[in-house]
Amino acid sequence: MRTAVILQSNYIPWKGYFDLMHEADEFIVYDDRQYTRQDWRNRNQVKTESGPQWLTVPVIGRFGQRIDETEIAGRDWAASHWARLVQLYRKAPHFKTYADQIEAMYGVAADEKLLASVNRLFLIGLGTILGVQSQMRLSTDFANVDGRTERLVALCRSVGATRYISGPAARGYIQAGLFEQAGIEVVFKDYSGYPEYPQLHPPFSHNVTALDLIFNVGPNAPWYIWGWRSGPLHS
Repeated sequence: MRTAVILQSNYIPWKGYFDLMHEADEFIVYDDRQYTRQDWRNRNQVKTESGPQWLTVPVIGRFGQRIDETEIAGRDWAASHWARLVQLYRKAPHFKTYADQIEAMYGVAADEKLLASVNRLFLIGLGTILGVQSQMRLSTDFANVDGRTERLVALCRSVGATRYISGPAARGYIQAGLFEQAGIEVVFKDYSGYPEYPQLHPPFSHNVTALDLIFNVGPNAPWYIWGWRSGPLHS
């Protein structure tokens, strides 16, 4: 069985995004979809003493533009985001372990002109830290097909997938019958059950960037995303 996951790119995503990536043999970044404002494409949340707050990459908005066409407004955002992360997480147990690595990512990101490039940079970088080994591809590398579900089926077939794992929000529009006709099993991801981890600034929140998890628990981060399903955490 070969598994595909197809997701629009997010900026420094939460742990559930990497959970899906980890389950994929073929992970396809779906960046030729329309860019959506006030969404996860160019922002994510960090944990503060006042609760979760947004870190937002400034972009130049144009009507109808695709994600892979969305340009970043300036380069100062990267230094600002890194400074904010240092302020919030410098006292986290594993901040120093990963600080140089993450700072270097922001140094590269500052010179990127497109949001999709920034997002891929962090998907690859944070995925490597977490041990994600799936093959990453871009939807633009494959022929376009009309129809929302039809395109997903075509992408799965292009990479030889016999199983497709989707985020739960897609239940409302995916036509499962089209996957069945193509011999592809559809599975909807269940995000429930993630264990809480030692987190700064209680009360606990799951819905923050995976950087929060990495800085707080370090090498144990993969267990809190997917390892807990297989057994207890061994120190």
